[in-house]
Amino acid sequence: MRVAMIGTGYVGLVSGACFADFGHVVTCIDKDASKIQRLKAGEIPIFEPGLDDLVAVNVREGRLFFDTEAATAVAQADAVFIAVGTPSRRGDGYADLSYVYAAAEEIAGYLDGFTVVVTKSTVPVGTGDEIEAIIKRVRPDAQFAVVSNPEFLREGAAINDFKRPDRVVVGTDDPRAKDVMNELYRPLFLNETPILFTARRTSELIKYAANAFLALKITFINEIADLCEAVGADVQQVSRGIGLDGRIGSKFLHAGPGYGGSCFPKDTLALVRTAVDAGAPLRLVEATVASNDARKSRMADKVAKALGCEPGGDLTGKTIGLLGLTFKPNTDDMRDAPALAIVPALQAMGATVKAFDPEGMHEAEKMLTGVDFRVGPYEAADGADAVVIVTEWDRFRALDLDRLKTSMRSPVLVDLRNVYRPEDMRAKGFTYVSIGRA
Repeated sequence: MRVAMIGTGYVGLVSGACFADFGHVVTCIDKDASKIQRLKAGEIPIFEPGLDDLVAVNVREGRLFFDTEAATAVAQADAVFIAVGTPSRRGDGYADLSYVYAAAEEIAGYLDGFTVVVTKSTVPVGTGDEIEAIIKRVRPDAQFAVVSNPEFLREGAAINDFKRPDRVVVGTDDPRAKDVMNELYRPLFLNETPILFTARRTSELIKYAANAFLALKITFINEIADLCEAVGADVQQVSRGIGLDGRIGSKFLHAGPGYGGSCFPKDTLALVRTAVDAGAPLRLVEATVASNDARKSRMADKVAKALGCEPGGDLTGKTIGLLGLTFKPNTDDMRDAPALAIVPALQAMGATVKAFDPEGMHEAEKMLTGVDFRVGPYEAADGADAVVIVTEWDRFRALDLDRLKTSMRSPVLVDLRNVYRPEDMRAKGFTYVSIGRA
């Protein structure tokens, strides 16, 4: 089949490359000429394990193309995917749908024959209705169906998630559109992947509900971690104890500095706004958003306490080494990363911050000021009064602790990801502080 993918961000590029690897002919389209030029030259603008090889193979075999112009690709397409950004709107938290609606208007002008217009972007309930109205207004004669097909890709594991998904959700009542979507995802039939067909509005809500529930699980275990610290319990054992219950499950029950990334923060906020407007407020999700926002800033107070200071105290003359800046490992994504709250809070207390991240420093440099970026973990720890593990990259899981301790001014390690065991760190002579453990 022929596919046009509008947007070459995280979702569009991964989805386009994977569809091409299924055997479809895909053209990824973006208004950013420099990005398209880089992609044509073989440069991948995001870090996602395996994506560079996947793109290179499918470009070489003539199934994956990149362009700044949509006309030809849309006219020839069986399906046109909208995969543009839907960031939180500044000031009110609603999803900014301006890019989605602009894409719909442009697509409408190029449609030729029956075409399925697929919303891959994460959008609030009812967005598909508006896309349909836009296309009908621009092209009353167009033959098309608007379908919701939300993505469930985890950064760092996106290719596997696309090719071996838990499920594929498709929102449409149009039989012709169902046939097209079945054909697009036919390679997944070998894996017996469940394909769930629903009404379009139901599909749009499934994406938001899934992300909100996962965010809620993270926030729940983070609050349990606070309780563990107060009463002398171990959050990791609590997590394991409840996660073995099949009704609960073990995933997303790892205590830490709070969730971040491109999805959970903006999607939970957009869902809250949608629910309030619909007269059905989601109090649990509202509490999740508030708790997570507060948690990120409190992590700096945890560092201050480890150094013998009161929350918000004076850290003038202290140097803090940060290991990890991205919101999770195996990505260069800095969007809503806990580090974006932790670093300014430490600097506001007077601390000097040195930092290292294996992939995220080029993005962090755009968002953080006054940070001394270093080339490795030991360089970030050099002369530090405390080292803080913010992101659990694999290369931080087996540090040479003797070398780390020798390079530091004082052996204080604040482990916000519970990478190490407290007894091991004490044996090495560290003052060790973690999340939800004595």
